[in-house]
Amino acid sequence: MKTFPLEFERPLAEMERHIEEMRARAKANKLDLTGEIAVLERRLAAERRQIYSNLTAWQRVQISRHPRRPYFLDYAARLFTDFTELHGDRIHADDQALIGGFATFHDGKAPWRVMAIGQQKGHDTKENLLRNFGMAHPEGYRKALRLMRMADRFDLPILCFIDTPGAYPGVEAEERHVAEAIAVNLREMFSLRVPIVAAVIGEGGSGGALGIGVADRVLMLENAWYSVISPEGCAAILWKDRAHAPAAAEALCCSARDLLRAKLVDEIVPEPLGGAHHDVEGVARDLKMLLAKHLAALARQPISRLLESRYRRYRSIGVLQAPPTRRARARRGKTAASVSQR
Repeated sequence: MKTFPLEFERPLAEMERHIEEMRARAKANKLDLTGEIAVLERRLAAERRQIYSNLTAWQRVQISRHPRRPYFLDYAARLFTDFTELHGDRIHADDQALIGGFATFHDGKAPWRVMAIGQQKGHDTKENLLRNFGMAHPEGYRKALRLMRMADRFDLPILCFIDTPGAYPGVEAEERHVAEAIAVNLREMFSLRVPIVAAVIGEGGSGGALGIGVADRVLMLENAWYSVISPEGCAAILWKDRAHAPAAAEALCCSARDLLRAKLVDEIVPEPLGGAHHDVEGVARDLKMLLAKHLAALARQPISRLLESRYRRYRSIGVLQAPPTRRARARRGKTAASVSQR
């Protein structure tokens, strides 16, 4: 299978190619190059650990976009049985970038009937065109809300899987009021009387991600990102040049560790060295364990406490600091002057 090395992975790809050439040469010429190959493999393993243990925010963004990275349906096949997709927003169309349906989630103890909703990209050009590269139109968000309300009616927990560069910004999406559709989702998700757990499995871009992201618990894969804007969009605004995307990624603090420190996510799902595409089964297993853990904790809460906690969770995000009064500024200036005189 073609590996599609990222820019910073090219030294590793070159070392792997060299090792494969040595193996082929040894086999063709009946040579014993076991020792030399073992040395190169140890060097490759050390270089791999060095690179992946010191990833920058921008490198994690690149991993989140890797063409081999698992998407919502890849996880759904490993997390759920009896996944039954539901279609249409009952207003305009059936958006293929945002899908969902009834599913059975097995946590190792007893099965849960849940509503699973996720943003879906494509693994090839044809599927990406079908899925609109994971960018939903307003009908996608209206379909998601229809399914959430159905889950509320039947008392089913909601599991949301976030993976989008953002909502579709085209003219037709604006004509059908994409901002209004996302805003209604934000409002309505606060009043749903069932547990909601969201997982950022890849890209978490802007309101397009938040449109299904109002949750009681938010999990995030180690190499995912979640931000008010993409690094490229931020760089285009602040520096007028998308080439500054690596600096923007650092400034946005959009990585899982940054968001965990800021208490915007509750737990990080670990990934293998190089990203989730190197061990989809292992990542799905860890994600399943954490989903089960948080679902069980939320299910024990009374509905009134669940709604109050959800409200307080989002009210506590960010800090508003009023500008100092004239008297406070004067007092601060006198204090600074007295310190400098000492």
